[in-house]
Amino acid sequence: MKNVTQQLRKTRDIAMVKKEVIGNRLTDSFENTANITLFVIRFFKELFSFPFEFNEFLVQCYKIGYKSLSLVGITGFIMGLVLTLQSRPTLAEFGAESWLPSMVALSLIKEIGPVITALICAGKVGSGIGAELGSMKVTEQIDAMEVSGINPFKYLVITRTLACTLMIPLLIIFADVIGLTGSFIGTNIRGDVSFVLFFSQAMASVHFIDFIPPLIKSVIFGFIIGIVGCYKGYRVRNGTASVGKAATSGVVTSSLAIFVVDMLVVQITDIIS
Repeated sequence: MKNVTQQLRKTRDIAMVKKEVIGNRLTDSFENTANITLFVIRFFKELFSFPFEFNEFLVQCYKIGYKSLSLVGITGFIMGLVLTLQSRPTLAEFGAESWLPSMVALSLIKEIGPVITALICAGKVGSGIGAELGSMKVTEQIDAMEVSGINPFKYLVITRTLACTLMIPLLIIFADVIGLTGSFIGTNIRGDVSFVLFFSQAMASVHFIDFIPPLIKSVIFGFIIGIVGCYKGYRVRNGTASVGKAATSGVVTSSLAIFVVDMLVVQITDIIS
């Protein structure tokens, strides 16, 4: 009887611990949601206030855009090449090889290009922003800026978020163009198609309306990567050990948000069309 009572107590204690853990996780989730909402609201308030750190904005555009060209270009080229090589045998079975350029172009422009490029930028740019701002936070550089009369939010967060919002759509366009070039090379590995003919066939099925949803997604992806990276870095606590956690958490959060936004935009576009 005593053993049964002890076992019941242990079971009850385990259940209470599980409830407490679940409750703490829910509380943390709601708290993080509220904090990032307030962070976004502050961003839009500070965005339209004077002055604007234009020089820092240009520096961040250079770092985020130009410094990412090589990685994005290589990724886009491989995407176009691999997609072509893998799709060609299937299309050849149905005698539809002539549809290959159009299929690759639509796939890259509407879905693969924006999502894959945004994920690459989330890993490279988002983690870099989170680690940079986190390091500045724990070394009290942000506090020193406030003491000096500089608004660190405008100087650090506004410039980086706007740079991401502007440059990542441009990087996605660049990746699409390089991806089509890779597809052209992949097509000519086992065939002989001229450059003009390939791009004429690729653009034959692409209409102006097809560019609007990817453009909207690209802008939202850029904003998400910038604001999440800045939020995670700006709110670093408990020393340098939390800097790496902030960078990793920023990448994970940005990646999940990119998939969610992509799903929503695809659903809305499908309903409208």
